[in-house]
Amino acid sequence: MSTRPPLGTEVRNVAIVAVVFALAPLAVLGSSYYESVLAHLLLIALFAVALNIVFGHTDQLFLFMGGLAGFGAYTTALLADALAISAWVTLPVAALACGLVGLLVSYVSAKRNFTVVLISILTLNLQLVFSEIFVGARGITGGSTGFPYEYFGLGVVADAVGIETKLVLYYLVLLLLVATLGFYLRLVHSKYGIAFDAIREDEVAAESIGIDVVRYKTIAGFVAAFLIGLVGAFFARESGYILPGGFTFIAVDVIVLIVLVVGGLRTTMGPIVGATIIVGIEEFLSSAQSLQTWRSAIFGALLIVLFLYFRQGVVRSARDVLSDVGLTDEPEGGGTDVEGR
Repeated sequence: MSTRPPLGTEVRNVAIVAVVFALAPLAVLGSSYYESVLAHLLLIALFAVALNIVFGHTDQLFLFMGGLAGFGAYTTALLADALAISAWVTLPVAALACGLVGLLVSYVSAKRNFTVVLISILTLNLQLVFSEIFVGARGITGGSTGFPYEYFGLGVVADAVGIETKLVLYYLVLLLLVATLGFYLRLVHSKYGIAFDAIREDEVAAESIGIDVVRYKTIAGFVAAFLIGLVGAFFARESGYILPGGFTFIAVDVIVLIVLVVGGLRTTMGPIVGATIIVGIEEFLSSAQSLQTWRSAIFGALLIVLFLYFRQGVVRSARDVLSDVGLTDEPEGGGTDVEGR
């Protein structure tokens, strides 16, 4: 197993990211559109961190992130309305419910020795189930018309600080991202990270040295699903309106998987770098009127180039280049690249 950079180095990198994104809104201050783009970027990065934990480290390919995110968002809102209490109270309950779903999926998959392909098929089917429920349970979810999503009382904070609500949401999401990255670092630099690496490399060998594969896979599934459900509520809050179409396989899972692979599996900065690249490409193609009709083709071609020339992910490729010129000798992320999986 390959090693990761020292914890101090990774903490420094997270601190740099926090400062950069804390200052980023200053360049677009007053533009609610670009503030939303920045918030969307951070939310996608958060989803990618969750997928990194469960897929990157334990080879459990969850393809129902959209369903879990929607479940978290809908449950947070519906419980708050039904019980007439703050969404801040129902949010952890909804995230816990999502975590239990992930726990159950990982437990069953691990007990039955499902391969990564079988897990992806299972979770993709669950994604379809969630999508049908979001649309079909019209009396509860509002069906395809949805409903306004104005929870968490951010207006009070905005008035007190003297900034827009969108900006308050942005810094709230940034705080959540930094906290999540801190948790991720603590996780992978602990006995859990060692166990995850052993399981990913060889489950049989891991069991032979006393690692409880089922337990550790279940923990990874719970943590990832809990985080996805938590972020899902903010994903809906950033849009201001909740619709089933916002939590489809194409809208969430495909984008997040691309982001993680492009940025780099099992790297701390991979989700952020990947989200920056992919969201940046999407925004550029959206803003170029002459490229509108070619948007999908150009986006696909760019992704092919990224996959061909950055098969280890941009973060590892950049680190290799820096190492070749003698600027760093610290390995990043550990494990094999995408091609070698």
